[in-house]
Amino acid sequence: MLGIIDNQPMILEQKTLEKLRDLINEETQYRKGHEIVAFFNELGFKDSYGQGFPSRWVYTDEKLKKSTGILSEIDKCIKNVLNPVNFIGRFGDLDKCISDFNQYLVFNDWKVVREGKEIKFVKPGKINFDEVNSGTDIKEDDFLSKEFNEISIDALGLDGMLTEILKLRFDEIKSCLSNNAPLSVIFMCGSTLEGILLGIALLKPKEFNTSKSSPKSSDGKVKPFHEWTLSNLIDVTYEIGMLKEDVRKFSHSLRDFRNYIHPYQQLSSQFTPNKHTAHISWQVLKAAIFQLSNNNTQ
Repeated sequence: MLGIIDNQPMILEQKTLEKLRDLINEETQYRKGHEIVAFFNELGFKDSYGQGFPSRWVYTDEKLKKSTGILSEIDKCIKNVLNPVNFIGRFGDLDKCISDFNQYLVFNDWKVVREGKEIKFVKPGKINFDEVNSGTDIKEDDFLSKEFNEISIDALGLDGMLTEILKLRFDEIKSCLSNNAPLSVIFMCGSTLEGILLGIALLKPKEFNTSKSSPKSSDGKVKPFHEWTLSNLIDVTYEIGMLKEDVRKFSHSLRDFRNYIHPYQQLSSQFTPNKHTAHISWQVLKAAIFQLSNNNTQ
């Protein structure tokens, strides 16, 4: 991916492009299909939204991977998605998005900075990788080695009917693990985690709605819970202290895995799930339930 900033090329690696895709699709605001088309049309495309439109992820990936033509300057795309005018009343959210994106962009030898209402690009200079990874350098092996012998969905204190559904899903995940169905494990773990976190949010609406990470609409108001993404739920649950950093980090990995429910997304990213991927997803779900049930959810 090529853009021109001060006559120097900006070349983004695949992981950085994936993070940019997430910023466009849901992390800065949840954009529906027609809104994503409008976003890229502002950059010069002339697409239309209608029957035959691919998944949001596939469409965004296709546009970001164009290195020539209309979207030849990726810096314009980044500036648009991080435009401060879209964050009036919630500049803290914008700064967090910039900070998160810079953790990827720094590996491409660039950094985004906000100076008031202006978004600029600078060279990061000498990279302090300890600083970049501070608070997130959690080893996968250490996380996987943790044992959670007493996992209770009942202890979450969720609605009774929802609890029964979650128990059935829990049993189905175990069955998929036993029958070597890693893709099914990933999707089931992701959807079950989302259901649990939404249930917790409904139990604690004040804490979730007043969180700095709560997603806001263009008018600055907190979105209703049914419009929250899994990413939103993970970040807010972490912010209010109900999830620890290890689960927050690997929950986002599970969220990324779950996006491959779209075959073309899996194809474009050449993602091949295996037993190890399934084990990570299962561990994330168990760890989340353990941490949530050890907090007062009543």
